[in-house]
Amino acid sequence: MISITGLGPGRAPGLSLGAHDLLRSGRRVILRTERHPVVQDLRGWGVRFETCDDLYESGDSFDEVYDRIAGRVLEAAVGGDVVFGVPGHPSIGEAVVRLILERAAAALIDAELVGSASFMEDALGAAGGSLESALLIVDALSIETVPLPGDLPLLVFQVYDRAAAARVKLALIDARSPDLECVVVRSGGIRQAEQVERIPLQRLDRIDADHLTTVYVPPRTADAPRRELGDLVEVMRRLRAEDGCPWDREQTHRSLRKWLVEECYEAIDAIDQDDPDALCEELGDVLLQIVFHAQIGAETGAFGIDDVIGRIVAKLIRRHPHVFGDGVADTPEEVERRWDAIKKAEKADRRSALDGVPASLPALHRAQELGKRAAATGFDWERDADVVAKIREETREVEAAMASGDGDAVGREIGDLLFTVTNLARRLGVDSEEALRSMLARFTARFHRIEAEAAARGVTLSEMTLAEMNAVWDRAKREGTTFDVA
Repeated sequence: MISITGLGPGRAPGLSLGAHDLLRSGRRVILRTERHPVVQDLRGWGVRFETCDDLYESGDSFDEVYDRIAGRVLEAAVGGDVVFGVPGHPSIGEAVVRLILERAAAALIDAELVGSASFMEDALGAAGGSLESALLIVDALSIETVPLPGDLPLLVFQVYDRAAAARVKLALIDARSPDLECVVVRSGGIRQAEQVERIPLQRLDRIDADHLTTVYVPPRTADAPRRELGDLVEVMRRLRAEDGCPWDREQTHRSLRKWLVEECYEAIDAIDQDDPDALCEELGDVLLQIVFHAQIGAETGAFGIDDVIGRIVAKLIRRHPHVFGDGVADTPEEVERRWDAIKKAEKADRRSALDGVPASLPALHRAQELGKRAAATGFDWERDADVVAKIREETREVEAAMASGDGDAVGREIGDLLFTVTNLARRLGVDSEEALRSMLARFTARFHRIEAEAAARGVTLSEMTLAEMNAVWDRAKREGTTFDVA
């Protein structure tokens, strides 16, 4: 039997009666650490114990240390009953306890938990906080890895030195005001040893901390930045409420369609301009559209923001077995092949290889994707030279349609020509959309050069001859003129 008991937050008064009796029962006692005030009482009672402090000295990480501690406790339990003591309550802030319970169950060894007061009660009381609503209890060692809603108070434990305090500060300072008053509690609940200090969040990394230090962080103030996804969801919910914004209330998925497309293109422009600040703003506008549609979906009962996030998270995990499973993909090309194969299996009910290519895609992008889907079935030219020959053929057909004077035929033949060109681009690894976008940037830059030349001469464009314009154009082309296209 393994009896895992809490040692309370401080001296003997924090021990439960059950913990007191276990520790003085004469069984083998192992403590996670000797660095605890109750150890002085144990010695006074004549309790013989051993500790795991030596494992902290030899381990490279806490995970490794906890693994070794669990191994030591399980090994001791093979020889008879053992009491394992941890600071506070065994169910609060003790990762090693979970590990021991899992291994004990696997080894068919009985285990029990015997609680005592945790650090939480005394620390919260000393800080002036309460549990009347909600409280987030966080380990300083893993604070970067957990969501930290700004509207919830935090009780952060294991703030055992300034480095740990600095981690807490850095994790919180962007979402909460730097001047937010935090409460540092040292030796909470220990008479004549308890210390309480109030300090701004921005100075948290300057405190004197030890293994009995806990920090209470209140919710953000009303004027603190709102930077969480939940904040945006709540703003949109408020805008769509009965007493919200008339314009936002009347929008539908269809009425917002053009705005979603426009915001995506504005984000692309920011990328093309290599403007991080603009990209940050435009991505926010794209995110707004996502949250807007999710709110409309939630109101109709179709889906909400959690469904949107849940689906994409599940998809990413499912399509990355080389990261989240036992799959292997060592190159980007292999990753892409696996992605396509998994996607194809997911869409096995599609009746055509061309299904799933949105009709609303930009035409060049859609043309290249359709060509790619068709080529995957074997419907493709054998050689690049064959595609070039096809382009010449389509060009002749355009000329024939022009000669006929049939405008509809000209449109059809130009469409055939453009589609064939996108297939050549696909085979050569060129993105048709990006190639044309790049060309338009060059065109715009060179045309601006012509306009600048006209202005320098004091004439209008209409007053310049075509030969003069072409001369400026050719000069700009030779010089590689570029222009930041807005």
